[in-house]
Amino acid sequence: MAQEFPTQAQVVIIGGGIIGCSVAYHLTKLGWRDVVLLEQGQLSGGTTWHAAGLVGQLRSHANMTSLIKYSTQLYSELEAETGLATGWKNCGSLSVARSADRMTVLKRTAASARAQGVEIEVISPKEAQDLWPVMAIDDLAGAVWLPGDGKANPTDLTQSLAKGARSRGARIIERVRVTGISTANRAVTGVETDRGAIAAEIVVNCAGQWARKVGLMCGVPVPLHSAEHMYIVTGRIEGVHPDLPVMRDPDGYIYFKEEVGGLVMGGFEPEAKPWGMEGIPDDFEFALLPDDWDQFEILMQSALQRVPQLAISEVKKFYNGPESFTPDNNFILGEAPELKNFYVGAGFNSMGIASAGGAGRALAEWIVNGAPTMDLWPVDIRRFANFNNNPRWLHDRVKETLGLHYAMPWPNRELDTARPFRRSPLYDRLAARGACFGSKMGWERANWFAAEGEAPVTDYAFGRQNWHEAVRREMKATREAAGLFDQTSFAKLLVQGRDAATALNRICAAEIDIEIGRSIYTGMLNERGGYESDLTVMRLAADRFLIVTGSAQAVHDADWIRRNIPADAHVTLTDVTSAYAVLALMGPKSRDILGRLTSADLSGEGFPFATIREIDIGYATAYANRMTYVGELGWELIVPTEFAVGVYEALQEAGRDLGLVDCGYYALEALRLEKGYRAWSRELTPDIDPCQAGLAFAVALDKPGGFIGRDAVAAAKARGTPSRRIVQFTVDDAGPMLWGGELILRDGRPVGEVRSAAYGHTLGRSAALALIEHADGVDRAFLEGGRFEVELAGERFAVTAHLAAAYDPKGLRVKA
Repeated sequence: MAQEFPTQAQVVIIGGGIIGCSVAYHLTKLGWRDVVLLEQGQLSGGTTWHAAGLVGQLRSHANMTSLIKYSTQLYSELEAETGLATGWKNCGSLSVARSADRMTVLKRTAASARAQGVEIEVISPKEAQDLWPVMAIDDLAGAVWLPGDGKANPTDLTQSLAKGARSRGARIIERVRVTGISTANRAVTGVETDRGAIAAEIVVNCAGQWARKVGLMCGVPVPLHSAEHMYIVTGRIEGVHPDLPVMRDPDGYIYFKEEVGGLVMGGFEPEAKPWGMEGIPDDFEFALLPDDWDQFEILMQSALQRVPQLAISEVKKFYNGPESFTPDNNFILGEAPELKNFYVGAGFNSMGIASAGGAGRALAEWIVNGAPTMDLWPVDIRRFANFNNNPRWLHDRVKETLGLHYAMPWPNRELDTARPFRRSPLYDRLAARGACFGSKMGWERANWFAAEGEAPVTDYAFGRQNWHEAVRREMKATREAAGLFDQTSFAKLLVQGRDAATALNRICAAEIDIEIGRSIYTGMLNERGGYESDLTVMRLAADRFLIVTGSAQAVHDADWIRRNIPADAHVTLTDVTSAYAVLALMGPKSRDILGRLTSADLSGEGFPFATIREIDIGYATAYANRMTYVGELGWELIVPTEFAVGVYEALQEAGRDLGLVDCGYYALEALRLEKGYRAWSRELTPDIDPCQAGLAFAVALDKPGGFIGRDAVAAAKARGTPSRRIVQFTVDDAGPMLWGGELILRDGRPVGEVRSAAYGHTLGRSAALALIEHADGVDRAFLEGGRFEVELAGERFAVTAHLAAAYDPKGLRVKA
């Protein structure tokens, strides 16, 4: 009997690919029954059906790994629940290395896997060949074996998830095209379709490569772009058997899996071929693009080298199916900051099959709970802004991001395409002084400054890179004289109104209702007590506050603040990032330099730490905030954009004979790590509370009215010693370079993972912040009673844990 078309639902999901069906499955599993899924064609008919179906567990972020580990568990159990086969096979996977650098990557991967609880083994080329007998190994340096990995059939998996959702009440309707999104008062109210309107409390955009188009229907940017992804299917090959592992050869940009006694071979070429510049046809269903052997040639040549039998094997089918890619190669998840109750799950970058189980559960939990239940920042939709949705920029960027799957993951690797994008008013001045630029949130930022006659180009390596000496110079100047950092990329939010102090005091963990002219370092916490951000709040007037936060966090932090301001409060928030440049003048001679340009009293008594004042600087008038991220005396100068060049030139002139040096973000990172200062998205995350972070001092537990997360922090404090804790370490040996992600061991047993690391030239060794875990508590006795080591690409080095900052532990230099 024909299904009656609904006119209302609690949730409408747009898109019947694997992620849409996974969200429906998990919503119903969480007890929501009034769920409608709309698919414009047939289930899996967009990009899901032609996916290769590889499921590799390990990712660089622990929570992303946990999502895929959940996927593997779900896929292994789904057939028993629904009666529909999923094609899941736990065959394991191999990754091979053709070079010493790639072998370093695999060894680093192995250490990271152990830190994340993923089974892995570093093996020889011969051992790899024993597991995968059809490959040539003459050019291999080694491999890693992950027995928990596998593969699945994308269409079967989608149908099984759909059946599970239907069995608990979800309605799945095919051949329905969404033509519009209904909204009112900045919230979604339903969808319009070619069969009528459906009123809905929540709408979920899982429209795959059409997700950007759906987002544009309601003003929500979903930055993704399609690119062609190609693979071949061969006839039977001798030595290929049903249990053959998945095999990846990233130096050749290729992967293999077994299929009906033959091989599927595809890959991710270094420069991709974007598709769909004029829009994706709505009727592009179970469809492929024309074969392109010229584009595929680089992959085919590598495959012939790895599997010589391919030269005489039948190619039964050439698949060229478009898939959507994002600007940073991570998928997009979460509630849109522009539109309440409108959620997105899209842009899976050829990793949709592996990610869909965990991502569907995570998004369903986000919908049901009204907030993420774990740290999802690497895939949070709020990491992008509207400007990231520019179609020309997306087209140029995805040429590179597709290839990132198998590109060498060098430490501090920068993307090269679609740049320069956003520029500070000082960009040209810094370039003339030898700046080597990196990019964050689109901003061009000076990473380091080349010496005269030196090219400002980074030569990537796993050891000391070519900027090592430049950063030493910059750090030395900052510690001994003065450094000048262009921090214009930092996000700035102006919060104003009669109720601004009351609203911010509830949102921030520290006491914000302070006297005018004070600045406060604080966290914004979620109900679990975890960090949604850390930032500086400056009180400019009784009803006006300026917030400075991380470059990547403008959209996220503005959204968090807005959604937590009471509806009847007299408060407005304005993103004023572009209105101000920020110049951080740091170092023991910063007072002398700034004093040459201002009539303001800069003495310790006249301008104490954590004070903000509007002062004259040369011909300009700007805010000076006495704060530091490097552990030295200094001021963050918040300068109206049009005065930035003048202030910069005046500072350079005033500091010429006092040793003032331009400094970049690599030096900033190393300086903050010597001091043990935490950074959001690395040490501070939605899963880490102030007690675990070692920042309980920055929380006002007893302030009137409390704050979001107050009860969770109070409970954590009452429990005493935390079982997880951020700890600063330094390497005892002066040689090794740490980059982050390394394994920390205590008495030979894994206990944690490095979150951030850099070479601390002041200390003469690498410094790191790591998350350490111990069920009985990470206290002084635990840290002092064991032998700690860091594993670096298979080699172990002794490290020392620091309970106080390794540099200037009493903070005397900051308050000089």
